[in-house]
Amino acid sequence: MDKIKILSKEILSDNWYTLNKVNFQATQKDGTVLELSREAYDRGNGATILLYNTDTKTVVLTRQFRMPTYLNGNQSGLLIECCAGLLDKNNPEDCIRRETEEETGYQVTDVKKVMEAYMSPGSVTEILYFFVAQYNQDMKIGNGGGLDEEHENIEVLELPFTTALQMMHTGEIRDAKTIMLLQYAQINNLLA
Repeated sequence: MDKIKILSKEILSDNWYTLNKVNFQATQKDGTVLELSREAYDRGNGATILLYNTDTKTVVLTRQFRMPTYLNGNQSGLLIECCAGLLDKNNPEDCIRRETEEETGYQVTDVKKVMEAYMSPGSVTEILYFFVAQYNQDMKIGNGGGLDEEHENIEVLELPFTTALQMMHTGEIRDAKTIMLLQYAQINNLLA
């Protein structure tokens, strides 16, 4: 499709985030103009981070309840993930530093952006910014667990890197962003 012309945009839901219905014209390569309709869920952009310790060969992950996974067959609804959060008008680096402290209790200073990706481009507008950072026990300033006012109930997990990789292969870790960051760490020998 070479050219897109938005004909109309209608908000279907503006409850938790915004669900839009978009009617548009798409001109294909042969010149044919199609009128199409799609729904797009706009939840804003986000950031995620893998905390790793080269001395202990460990990573910090979180475990929390995720309703969509529960609705799709995850019997407990619990998901093991890298720390992540929405940007909330912050730049990705500031966001991930704040989320790391809130969710894990670690205050990291040197974060490195390693990639960005659309996680579900067929239905969600979100771009996710991926970071890695080294951590050690001196950076621990709290218990983590998320914010009470956001009703977060996050369990902080410190795991051997080899265990996290095995959990990815056995299906205990099924979160895409976490798999991507664990594979990034493995490919780039961050914990070698």
